[in-house]
Amino acid sequence: MNMPDPQAFANAWMAQISDPNQWQSWFKMMPEMDAVPSAALLRDAGATVRPEAMEQLRNEYMGEFGALWQEFLTTGKAPSLKDRRFSSEAWQGNPVSAFNAASYLLNSKFLMQMAEAVDASPHQKQKIRFAVQQVVDAMSPANFLATNPEAHQKLIETKGESLTKGLANLLGDIQKGHISLSDEKAFEVGRNLATTEGQVVYENELFQLIQYTPLTKTVHERPLLMVPPCINKYYILDLQPENSLVRYAVEQGNTVFLVSWRNPDQSLAGTTWDDYIEKGAITAISIAREITKQDKLNVLGFCVGGTLLSTALAVLAARGEQPAAGITLLTTFLDFSDTGVLDVFVDEPQVQLREQTLKSGGLMPGRDLASTFSSLRPNDLVWNYVQSNYLKGNEPPPFDLLYWNSDSTNLPGPMFCWYLRNTYLENSLKVPGKLTVAGEKVDLSKIQAPAFIYASREDHIVPWNAAYQSTKLLNNKNPELNKFVLGASGHIAGVINPASKKKRSYWTNDARPAAHDEWFSGAAEHPGSWWGEWSEFLAAHGGKDVKARSKLGNAKYEPIEAAPGRYVKAKAD
Repeated sequence: MNMPDPQAFANAWMAQISDPNQWQSWFKMMPEMDAVPSAALLRDAGATVRPEAMEQLRNEYMGEFGALWQEFLTTGKAPSLKDRRFSSEAWQGNPVSAFNAASYLLNSKFLMQMAEAVDASPHQKQKIRFAVQQVVDAMSPANFLATNPEAHQKLIETKGESLTKGLANLLGDIQKGHISLSDEKAFEVGRNLATTEGQVVYENELFQLIQYTPLTKTVHERPLLMVPPCINKYYILDLQPENSLVRYAVEQGNTVFLVSWRNPDQSLAGTTWDDYIEKGAITAISIAREITKQDKLNVLGFCVGGTLLSTALAVLAARGEQPAAGITLLTTFLDFSDTGVLDVFVDEPQVQLREQTLKSGGLMPGRDLASTFSSLRPNDLVWNYVQSNYLKGNEPPPFDLLYWNSDSTNLPGPMFCWYLRNTYLENSLKVPGKLTVAGEKVDLSKIQAPAFIYASREDHIVPWNAAYQSTKLLNNKNPELNKFVLGASGHIAGVINPASKKKRSYWTNDARPAAHDEWFSGAAEHPGSWWGEWSEFLAAHGGKDVKARSKLGNAKYEPIEAAPGRYVKAKAD
């Protein structure tokens, strides 16, 4: 089943301005099933809608549409619109535009109800819902100049200048190959992003290891090694001083090392998952221990970085090594039983297709990965900017997080295919001894270290109930060693929630019930950021306080260049 891609929709929008009334023809006089665009999705998936269910939907639609039309004809008033896309006075105050939006919302409701009514397996049904939602979002009247009253208003107010600017923005983004989510001229890595002072003290073909300059007179004797996701650039953890998790950790008296993954090019097209474990995470652990002369260290993994880190620790455990004094996992999958909406992208046919093209070598392009994640929130990450940048001629405001979001990274094909099949598709990482990585059987239960496991409540990439399952895989014979913390907001905003801002909230519960909902029902909510809880965890497992070292690296690993280093600045093709 081919999944609609919001970036592809947007690219098509860029290439040719679609008929703004096309969506209306789908529903004129309630056409037969085969004439509805989503019917192709159903046929492709081998799914059908029972005739009696379709007839009921048809009757409900005709009744609601008839009532909407009758009210519009008799009163002339604008229909009530609760969708935030149509909340402005330009929509609410114009009866024709409001009716147009209300009709669209009714049509959308019908399509989604039809997706819910299909006879299909749960996985296929989820794919159908997702695909129909992509079509529905793409065809909003807010996305077209002819049917967007806010764009009309801006066109009149600026005497046509907004249209000129919009076309210029459109042409500029066509050249860049992506929609601008932020003012990209406002940021530069190393100038006003990733500015925490430090030095690159080691590099190989996969990563650079950064050691940061101490900001306190004394530090915990055990260092902290941070392993970010290789699917994104590390500086999400070090955006600007006021929202940098890296800087916060340094300020709290930690000697911080960080893995800066290389943005793969063709020279790394044959790199495997084993390489990322052995030459990546395990090598970084070894060097951080060697430089600080500590047998144990605190380690942190974020998202895919947490999966890599945990696998590396299990490999080391199989070799008789236990280098972690404390483990922090941020929004990380170890048990892939519930992968949320990402499940629509992973099934045997799709994984086989990737394996046919990439398993023996090649690159998974960063733009494809970015498109996948944009499809999870198309109204926020695609169509919102089509409307603002192109239809209204606005320049996107500077926003560090969205600048980072557009700074894509490639992945080596063999590594990516191994990851897809063995985690997302077959969920083998959680099964003791099922996987062999770097020559060792992987058993997460063999890792012996206290764990701080963080999840975000509104996370659409790593659902928090899935992150909670890590409490059953780590320290399963000593569950009291696990601390689970739930933060508000989503995958990124929940993590990057500076303590100084005193925003949002988080939940804790010292009990460890088997079910995540039982945990939450007994949890206490705390205002502000979870960062303070994490700092206490690091201090508890950081050893005694010692004088901070003024020299970074050592005689063997001398500084190569100043942070943030070269690797993070490389752009994906």
